[in-house]
Amino acid sequence: MDHPDRTDAPGPDDGGEDRKRPAAPRRLRWVKPLVVFLLVAVPAGYLYISAMQSRGGSESKKEQAKAVGLEEGWPSRLQRRIYEVWIPPYSADVATYETNSWKASSLYVQFTTTRDGLENFLAKSGRNLGDLEEGEVTIDSEEAAEVGWDFGDGHHWSGTVLEQDKPKPSLEITVNLDNPQYPKVYLVSTTTP
Repeated sequence: MDHPDRTDAPGPDDGGEDRKRPAAPRRLRWVKPLVVFLLVAVPAGYLYISAMQSRGGSESKKEQAKAVGLEEGWPSRLQRRIYEVWIPPYSADVATYETNSWKASSLYVQFTTTRDGLENFLAKSGRNLGDLEEGEVTIDSEEAAEVGWDFGDGHHWSGTVLEQDKPKPSLEITVNLDNPQYPKVYLVSTTTP
């Protein structure tokens, strides 16, 4: 009696012809090592390129910021609050520049105001006119170079520094009193974590 599930074709167990399986092509042997290599090399290469771009990016951002220097306009309200900077109303030639690093953050500000404006600015900063030391430039040359300020001879400079406990900022204030009715104020406010 014939079994309906049985085929007449001889199978390997039926003693039929030896059917050989096709051998795996030799060229596929290199695929596995190539895949492993790519799985390791591609992410490593990507990380290396990202790191180099990030490093170059931060350096180019610093250079770009230095090239731009002071930007016209008032600091934002948030900057004024963080750096405890008060600028008298109706001040002219207001410009700012901010630097940030893991060590410290600084806000550079310059503006021209009136004699009353200077008194009010100093009062809001915890100082008064009597605290200004004649002939004193309190902003060092490295900080001045950051934004292109020149505190050379031949001008009537006065300055004061307000040191405060962290996290409150320290204020370096230098004033050009060539025209005492319209003093020009230079300020660097620095916070450290």
